[in-house]
Amino acid sequence: MANAASGMAVHDECKLKFLELKAKRTFRYIIFKIEEKQKEVIVEKVGDPTQSHADLAADLPTAECRYAVFDYDFVTEENCQKSRIFFIAWSPDTARVRNKMIYASSKDRFKRELDGIQVELQATDPTEMDLDVFKSRAN
Repeated sequence: MANAASGMAVHDECKLKFLELKAKRTFRYIIFKIEEKQKEVIVEKVGDPTQSHADLAADLPTAECRYAVFDYDFVTEENCQKSRIFFIAWSPDTARVRNKMIYASSKDRFKRELDGIQVELQATDPTEMDLDVFKSRAN
Protein backbone atom coordinates (compact mmCIF):
# COMPACT_ATOMS: atom_id res chain seq x y z
CA MET A 1 0.00 0.00 0.00
CA ALA A 2 1.58 3.29 -1.06
CA ASN A 3 2.08 6.07 1.43
CA ALA A 4 -0.16 9.08 0.78
CA ALA A 5 2.56 11.58 1.75
CA SER A 6 5.32 10.26 -0.48
CA GLY A 7 3.58 7.63 -2.59
CA MET A 8 6.13 4.96 -1.58
CA ALA A 9 5.20 1.33 -1.06
CA VAL A 10 7.32 -1.12 0.92
CA HIS A 11 8.34 -4.35 -0.80
CA ASP A 12 7.54 -7.48 1.27
CA GLU A 13 11.19 -8.56 1.10
CA CYS A 14 12.08 -5.55 3.31
CA LYS A 15 9.90 -6.81 6.13
CA LEU A 16 10.95 -10.44 5.68
CA LYS A 17 14.69 -9.66 5.74
CA PHE A 18 14.19 -7.42 8.80
CA LEU A 19 12.38 -10.24 10.63
CA GLU A 20 15.29 -12.56 9.80
CA LEU A 21 17.77 -10.02 11.19
CA LYS A 22 15.67 -9.49 14.33
CA ALA A 23 14.66 -13.07 15.14
CA LYS A 24 17.33 -15.30 13.61
CA ARG A 25 20.20 -12.82 13.45
CA THR A 26 20.89 -13.98 9.89
CA PHE A 27 22.33 -10.57 8.93
CA ARG A 28 24.43 -7.88 10.59
CA TYR A 29 22.82 -5.13 8.53
CA ILE A 30 20.40 -4.39 5.72
CA ILE A 31 20.57 -1.42 3.35
CA PHE A 32 17.30 -0.29 1.79
CA LYS A 33 16.88 1.83 -1.32
CA ILE A 34 13.89 3.70 -2.72
CA GLU A 35 13.27 2.59 -6.29
CA GLU A 36 11.80 5.81 -7.71
CA LYS A 37 10.34 4.29 -10.89
CA GLN A 38 8.39 1.64 -8.98
CA LYS A 39 7.75 4.04 -6.07
CA GLU A 40 8.83 1.32 -3.68
CA VAL A 41 11.39 0.69 -0.93
CA ILE A 42 13.49 -2.40 -1.74
CA VAL A 43 16.39 -4.31 -0.16
CA GLU A 44 19.63 -3.17 -1.80
CA LYS A 45 22.20 -5.17 0.18
CA VAL A 46 22.53 -7.37 3.23
CA GLY A 47 25.61 -7.87 5.37
CA ASP A 48 26.27 -11.31 6.83
CA PRO A 49 26.78 -11.72 10.61
CA THR A 50 30.58 -11.65 10.32
CA GLN A 51 30.54 -8.15 8.80
CA SER A 52 31.07 -5.07 10.92
CA HIS A 53 30.03 -1.48 11.36
CA ALA A 54 32.90 -0.46 9.04
CA ASP A 55 31.47 -2.68 6.28
CA LEU A 56 28.09 -0.97 6.62
CA ALA A 57 29.69 2.48 6.41
CA ALA A 58 31.65 1.42 3.32
CA ASP A 59 28.51 0.06 1.62
CA LEU A 60 26.55 3.32 1.95
CA PRO A 61 26.81 5.51 -1.18
CA THR A 62 28.54 8.87 -0.80
CA ALA A 63 26.05 10.89 -2.87
CA GLU A 64 22.69 9.13 -2.42
CA CYS A 65 20.33 8.63 0.51
CA ARG A 66 19.54 5.22 1.96
CA TYR A 67 17.88 3.60 4.94
CA ALA A 68 19.80 0.99 6.88
CA VAL A 69 19.20 -1.31 9.82
CA PHE A 70 22.16 -2.45 11.90
CA ASP A 71 22.25 -5.12 14.61
CA TYR A 72 24.72 -3.72 17.13
CA ASP A 73 26.18 -6.09 19.75
CA PHE A 74 27.76 -4.68 22.90
CA VAL A 75 28.66 -5.54 26.48
CA THR A 76 27.13 -3.50 29.32
CA GLU A 77 29.01 -2.21 32.38
CA GLU A 78 27.53 -5.19 34.25
CA ASN A 79 29.29 -7.44 31.68
CA CYS A 80 26.05 -8.57 29.98
CA GLN A 81 26.01 -9.30 26.25
CA LYS A 82 23.29 -7.19 24.62
CA SER A 83 22.09 -6.15 21.20
CA ARG A 84 20.26 -3.10 19.83
CA ILE A 85 18.67 -2.71 16.41
CA PHE A 86 19.51 0.68 14.94
CA PHE A 87 17.60 2.37 12.13
CA ILE A 88 19.85 4.73 10.17
CA ALA A 89 18.52 7.43 7.87
CA TRP A 90 21.54 8.09 5.65
CA SER A 91 21.27 11.47 3.94
CA PRO A 92 24.69 12.73 2.85
CA ASP A 93 25.16 16.45 2.19
CA THR A 94 26.20 15.62 -1.39
CA ALA A 95 22.86 13.94 -2.24
CA ARG A 96 20.45 15.72 -4.57
CA VAL A 97 17.72 17.75 -2.86
CA ARG A 98 14.97 15.70 -4.51
CA ASN A 99 16.59 12.49 -3.23
CA LYS A 100 16.75 13.88 0.32
CA MET A 101 13.11 15.01 0.19
CA ILE A 102 11.83 11.61 -0.99
CA TYR A 103 13.72 9.77 1.74
CA ALA A 104 12.70 12.27 4.44
CA SER A 105 9.01 12.12 3.53
CA SER A 106 8.98 8.30 3.44
CA LYS A 107 11.07 7.60 6.55
CA ASP A 108 8.42 7.47 9.27
CA ARG A 109 6.06 5.21 7.38
CA PHE A 110 8.88 2.87 6.36
CA LYS A 111 10.17 2.74 9.93
CA ARG A 112 6.69 1.77 11.17
CA GLU A 113 6.77 -1.25 8.83
CA LEU A 114 9.87 -2.54 10.64
CA ASP A 115 8.57 -3.55 14.05
CA GLY A 116 11.40 -3.82 16.56
CA ILE A 117 13.61 -0.81 15.83
CA GLN A 118 15.14 0.33 19.11
CA VAL A 119 17.31 3.33 18.22
CA GLU A 120 17.16 5.79 15.34
CA LEU A 121 20.13 7.68 13.89
CA GLN A 122 20.10 10.46 11.32
CA ALA A 123 23.47 10.69 9.57
CA THR A 124 24.76 13.09 6.91
CA ASP A 125 28.37 11.89 6.96
CA PRO A 126 30.24 8.84 8.31
CA THR A 127 31.33 10.60 11.53
CA GLU A 128 27.68 10.89 12.60
CA MET A 129 27.38 7.11 12.65
CA ASP A 130 30.78 5.97 13.86
CA LEU A 131 31.15 3.29 16.52
CA ASP A 132 31.29 5.82 19.38
CA VAL A 133 27.85 7.12 18.40
CA PHE A 134 26.47 3.58 18.45
CA LYS A 135 28.04 2.95 21.87
CA SER A 136 26.61 6.14 23.37
CA ARG A 137 23.11 5.58 21.95
CA ALA A 138 22.89 1.84 22.76
CA ASN A 139 22.50 2.19 26.53
